[in-house]
Amino acid sequence: MTQQIAQISLLVRDYDEAIAYYTEVLGFELLEDTRLSETKRWVRVRPAGDIGCALLLARAATAEQEAVVGRQTGGRVFLFLETDDFAGYYARLQSAGVSIVRERSEEEYGTVAVFADLYGNLWDLIQRR
Repeated sequence: MTQQIAQISLLVRDYDEAIAYYTEVLGFELLEDTRLSETKRWVRVRPAGDIGCALLLARAATAEQEAVVGRQTGGRVFLFLETDDFAGYYARLQSAGVSIVRERSEEEYGTVAVFADLYGNLWDLIQRR
């Protein structure tokens, strides 16, 4: 038996706003945008060139969900984006005005920085050694 995590649900305020941010600012590819009802869509994005796990952009539908948009992990780093071009992608984030929460540092495992996405979710950007 083989298994894999296919996608992770990420609460967002608005589908179109989230699609624009993840595709235009972070350079992710839009895999799917299917309307399920008047208020619900099935929207999946993932880093360009990746064949693994995708993000399911899920619009917050209740006050309880809206309250945790950007804070799904209680302020801890939530997602880990690995790259083979740290300098190039870091420059992309900076030029797009993405909030860098912790500047680039060299660690045992590689080069890392922490950035916040549109909603405040924290991401590690990592280039492994």
